[in-house]
Formats: sequence, structure tokens, C-alpha cells
Amino acid sequence: MKLWQKIALGSTALIAATVLAACGKSSNSDSSSSTKTTGTVKLWVDTTQVSYFKSIVKKFNKEYPDVTVKVTQSPNGSANAKTDVAKDPSKAADVFEVPNDQLGSMANQGYINPLSPSASSYVKKHNVADAAKGVTWKGKMYAYPVYEQVQTLFYNKSKLSAEDVKDWDTLTSKGVVATDFTNAYNYYPVFFSAGTYLYGKNGETLNGTNVANSKGVAAMTWLAQQKSNKNVMQTSNALNQLKSGNAAATLDGPWDAANIKKILGKNYAVAPYPTITINGKKVQMQAFKGIETFAVNAHTATKNQKAAAALAQYITNKQSQLTVYKHSGQIPVDKTAQKSSQLKSDPEAQAVMTMSQTGYSVLQPKMSQMATFWNLSAPLINGAYTGSIKASQYSTKLETFQKAISQKN
Repeated sequence: MKLWQKIALGSTALIAATVLAACGKSSNSDSSSSTKTTGTVKLWVDTTQVSYFKSIVKKFNKEYPDVTVKVTQSPNGSANAKTDVAKDPSKAADVFEVPNDQLGSMANQGYINPLSPSASSYVKKHNVADAAKGVTWKGKMYAYPVYEQVQTLFYNKSKLSAEDVKDWDTLTSKGVVATDFTNAYNYYPVFFSAGTYLYGKNGETLNGTNVANSKGVAAMTWLAQQKSNKNVMQTSNALNQLKSGNAAATLDGPWDAANIKKILGKNYAVAPYPTITINGKKVQMQAFKGIETFAVNAHTATKNQKAAAALAQYITNKQSQLTVYKHSGQIPVDKTAQKSSQLKSDPEAQAVMTMSQTGYSVLQPKMSQMATFWNLSAPLINGAYTGSIKASQYSTKLETFQKAISQKN
């Protein structure tokens, strides 16, 4: 997972106007428009989502019969949206799925434009606060949030109890945790648990990372300790280890919840992350929180911009979010959807919403330097775990890392 040239003011104004006009027709909208919405729009979604987004688009066409929408899979998945759009923005989809950590870079490059004041108010009114924050860059919103992604602990309740999984030390004394220390998304948040910041408290401060200190060293020390923990299993396929019975728990996200339910069957259980012991203190194990979004391509033809904006808002409204949840288990960010009976009775949804709280997770920064961060944080974490980075090197390695991710692009 992961400043460029600003677009002309005239283009920004045009998009703002078209988004404002497009916000009227959806049933969840707060405004109305007497202007007919027409156009042809291409929509990129992940491969597994194509079928149910086609059903969402059918409903969209009942309200917008004069808009033709082609739903197709993203060339390399939503995680690579920035790269795929950059190849040729004029040929990319008009509306595309993109994780929130790429929005800052895409905005600076001119691939996406700010939402209108009307659309921004809509997003704030209907979605939880962190979803609105997740699509905001330098004070402006750049996309429509659709669901939140934060990892939880999945476990086999025939091998572990709800009490066992509240603390990492207890958990790993009673059952095997299958996990992957080569994945920075999984384990960089240990540095948050230790008390450090990534690009400041707001995630937008270039020199705001403070990992090169005793707190960062404490996080590296915890990572190194897991190598000698006999019940911590390093694996690139934790689900297979759950299925075979070699592992009793794993850290994973809503995107895999359906698969894990099938694997564990009646023994399926899920909980928020446990506490961990860093530098002799019990602290909450934290996670990255991502907001999946849909953005409108700034290079969409003028005649299709209004239709693209209308589609982006519609496919992220409450009912569309619940449709995605029904098919994939992704957790809606719509306020009323989160209070629905479906989510209240879903232990994974409840665990995700707990993990979404302050103190349990940190919203992924949208800095363009995140590409460098992902590249450099993985070997840092895995190096501590494997022992290829020695304790005597922690401070130096952290200083090098902090300096590298704080460079202007």
C-alpha cells in the first residue's frame, strides 16, 4: 500500500461546479438539480467487486437513465490506482477506487480535484468523522469515502478464549499466532503503540515523524523479541495455517473476514487487537486505519464530468455501502449504516469500529512521501524481527529511516 503540479484554476472551478450540480439527484443527496444529467462514465473497481458494483450501477441508472456506465476491473487493483492513473490520466477511468493514503499525492499531481462545498458538506453529514478526515488533504476533500479498513484479531475460539486474546503475552502463551513481519502495514503501528508519530499528530507534517528516539528503539526491541516467541509464526499465508490447524489466530482485515469465517466455521471469533508490553508497560497494540474511497478523474471529458460526480456520490451512499458490506464484509462509514442491525450483530464490524477509535489505530497519512515510507519501513521491521538489524544498530537505522521519509519530493 503507499507533490506534484497543481491543476489550472479554471479546471478546478469546473469540477467544483459539476460536482455541485451532480449532488442533487441521488436519494441520499441534500440538494436538487433540474438539469438533466447525461454522459458516458467508466468505473474502475477491484476484480472481486465487479459483479456487485454492476448491481449498484443498475440502481443508479433508475435515477440517471441518461448516463451510460461501464464497470470494469482496475488494471492492477485499487491499491495501485495512483500508478495506473498516472500512466495516462486521459484514458483512465472517470471514477476509480483508491485508498485514502494516495489522495494527497494524486491531488498535488492534478489527477483529482477538490469536491464542491456542497459535496463536502454531504460527506461530513452522512459519514463518520474519520472518514471525512481521511479524504481531506490540506483542508479540502478530494474523494467520497465508502468503507473503513482496520485490522482485527481473528481466532479459533475452541483453542482460545475471549479473555486469552486480550493481551499478546497471554495469547501467545496459549496459542499460535500466524502473522507476517515482512508486511509494514501489519507491524509499523507498533511504533505508534510505543508513542511515536508518523508525519505529526495530523499526518500532514513533513518533519513530524519522531521515531528516531528511545520510543522507536523500544518498538524495535519488541519486534525483535517476537523471533524467540515460539508461538509467533512467521508466514506469508496465515489463512492456510488457520485452515490446517497449525495456528489459532491471525491479524487480518475486513477484506478477509468472509474467508476466515469459512475456514473456522463454528469456531470463528474476532476481537480488537490485544495489549502488548513495550519497555515494561502494557499498551494498546495499534493498527493502521485506511479509508477506501472513490475519486473523480480530473481529466474526465467536460461533457461527462457531471455524470462522473453523480456516480461517485451514488456508489458511496448508505445503500451502496451496505451492498458492498453484504457481499464483501467491508465496513461502511455511513453513520446510520454503522448503527444498522446488520452491523450491530456482526462481531467483525463491532471489532473494526472499536479499532477505529483513537488509541487503537492511526489514520494512514496522505503524504506523497508514503511511497518511500512503505518501501523503507518493511525492511526496518523485518530486520528487527529476524535479527539482521542488531540492537546496537537500532538508533542509527531509525535516524536514517526518519530522514529518508522526511525528504521533500
